[in-house]
Amino acid sequence: MKRKEDMIFSNNMDERIENRDFCGRAMVEPDQDVALEDTDRIHGRTALVNNVRAATSLAGAIRSTLGPKGLDKMLVDEDGSALVTNDGVTVLETANVEHPTARLLIGASSSQDREARDGTTTTILLVAEMLQNSLELVRMGIHPSIIANGYGIALEECLLEAGRISKEADEGQKKQVVFTSLQGKGDSSLCNLISSLAIEAASEIPLDDFGDEAERMRIKRLPVSQGNVMDTTLEKGLMLPKSRVDVSSPPVSEGGKVAIIDGGLDQEKLEINAYIEVENPGVLQNFHKRSIEKIRGQVNHLSSIGVELLVVRDGIAEEAIPYLTESGITAYRRFEKKDLDLLSKITGAKPVRDPLKLKEDGLGEFTKRSEESIGEVKHTLIEGEGLGMTLVARGSSSVIREEAIRIFNDAIGVAHRLNGKSKILPGGGAIQAHLAGHLRSFSQSHKGREQLAIEAYASALESIPRILAENAGIDPVEVILSLSADQKESGAWIGFDLHNRENVDMQNIGILDPLFVVEHALSGATEAAIGVLRIDDVLWAKTDPSTPDWEEGSKED
Repeated sequence: MKRKEDMIFSNNMDERIENRDFCGRAMVEPDQDVALEDTDRIHGRTALVNNVRAATSLAGAIRSTLGPKGLDKMLVDEDGSALVTNDGVTVLETANVEHPTARLLIGASSSQDREARDGTTTTILLVAEMLQNSLELVRMGIHPSIIANGYGIALEECLLEAGRISKEADEGQKKQVVFTSLQGKGDSSLCNLISSLAIEAASEIPLDDFGDEAERMRIKRLPVSQGNVMDTTLEKGLMLPKSRVDVSSPPVSEGGKVAIIDGGLDQEKLEINAYIEVENPGVLQNFHKRSIEKIRGQVNHLSSIGVELLVVRDGIAEEAIPYLTESGITAYRRFEKKDLDLLSKITGAKPVRDPLKLKEDGLGEFTKRSEESIGEVKHTLIEGEGLGMTLVARGSSSVIREEAIRIFNDAIGVAHRLNGKSKILPGGGAIQAHLAGHLRSFSQSHKGREQLAIEAYASALESIPRILAENAGIDPVEVILSLSADQKESGAWIGFDLHNRENVDMQNIGILDPLFVVEHALSGATEAAIGVLRIDDVLWAKTDPSTPDWEEGSKED
C-alpha cells in the first residue's frame, strides 16, 4: 500500500524523475558526452544510490561496536599481526577503504575524533541513517536541495534544544562523563581506573596550553610488559626505558641543573664519504688526540656552568664518559626528539645543538631523578616543576597495552575538554530520543517540503537508541516507544538503562554525555550528509587527462 506522500505523484512524474538529474535538467545522452568518453560516469539518482550504499556498508562495519554492550573487531594486518578494538575511528582508519564517499565519511569521523575525542561511531551511524532517509525522500520526488535545507534547519534547532536542556557538571559528574565515554571499550574496572587517571591528568593541564592537543603534548605513553593492565599508573615527570651511561654514577639524585643537547657528545664524523691517506702514524694519533681534547673541552664547559644532569639526543663517546663522571655529571643518551621536548617543558631546559654554546640561562631544573628495574629493563624517571606526566601502561601482551593506551587517549581528550566546556547531557541515547521527539513537534511549524526532511532527520536520530538496544539484545521498538512516552511525561533526562532494562533519570545513574561531543557529532554528521546529497555526478577517469578530439566527435554526430 502506497503512503499518502507517494500517491501525490503520478506514474508519469516518476518516469520524469528517473530521466532527469537532481537539478531538473535532462541528462546528457552518452553519445553526446564527447568530452567524457574516457571517463566512467554515474549521475542522477544512480549516483545517490551508489553513495548511500557505500555509507550504509561503512556504518554496518561498526554498527555492532556502539554502546556498553557493543562487540569488538579484530583487525589483521598484512603481516598477520592482530588488533582487537571496538573504537569506531580506529576500525575505519585501519580498514582498506577505496570508495570515495566512504573515505569522505571516514574523514568526518576522524574530524570528530580530533575535535571531541568521542562520538566517532555515532557520527558515521547518523550520516548513514540521514542518507538512507534522504534517498526515500528523493524517490518521493523531493529535490536534494530541499532535503539539505531541511537538514540544516533540523540541525540548528537540535543545537538550540541541546543547549537549553544541558546542565553544568560538577567534579563528581566529570568522572562519570569520562566513564560513560569509555563504556564498551574495555572491562568496567579498567575503564573506571583509566577515568580516574584521565581526570587526575586533565586537572594539571592548563586550558590554554597548546590548544586541543595539550593532553597529547604533555603526557608520555610508555608501554611496560611487567604486571597486568590494572597496574597501569600515571607518573609525574618523564619516565623512559633508559639507564645512565656510567653505572658507577649515582642512580638517584634529589635535584639540580639539567642540560639538553639536541645532538651528541661524540667524535666528529665526516658528512660525506671520503678516504684519508695517512703516511705517518703520528698524524692519526694527533687527529684522535684533538678529537678527545674537544670532547674534554665540552665536558669542562658543562661542568663550569653547573650541569649535574646531561641528556643528549644522539650518542656520547666512550672517551667522554670518564670525564663526565669525574665532573659529577650523570648522563643519558639517545632520547627521541619528542621526549626531549617534553623534558624541556618539565625542567625548563632549552635544547641546544652545540654544548659549547650552552649558557647558564639555558639550563633547566629537575627536582628528582630515580631509576628502577621493571622486569629486566632499567627505567629512569625525571621530575621537575614544569608540567609533564607519563602513563605507564602495563599488560601481559602488546595488544592489551596498546588498547589501554587508546582508551586513555580517548579519556584524557574528553576530560581535558570537559574542563573548559563543562555542560553535560543525558547519555545512553536519551538526548537523541528527546531531540527526535522535539523535531517532530517542531516540523509542524514548516508547511513546505522541508517538513518531511526534518521528520527524516528526527528518524535518523532515533537510530542511536535503537542500535544501542539491538547491541544489548533488547527489542528496539519497545525501547523507542517506552522512552518516547516517559520523556513526554518526565522530561528529556529520562533514558533507557541497558543494564537494568528500565527507563530512569540518566543523571541519577551517571550516564552522561558532554554537550560538545553531541554538538560536534550532530554538526559533523549533518555536514557530511548534505555534502553527499549535493553530489549528482560521479566520474572516474580511465586514462590520463588528454585533449578531446572534437572533430572526430562532430563527425559521429
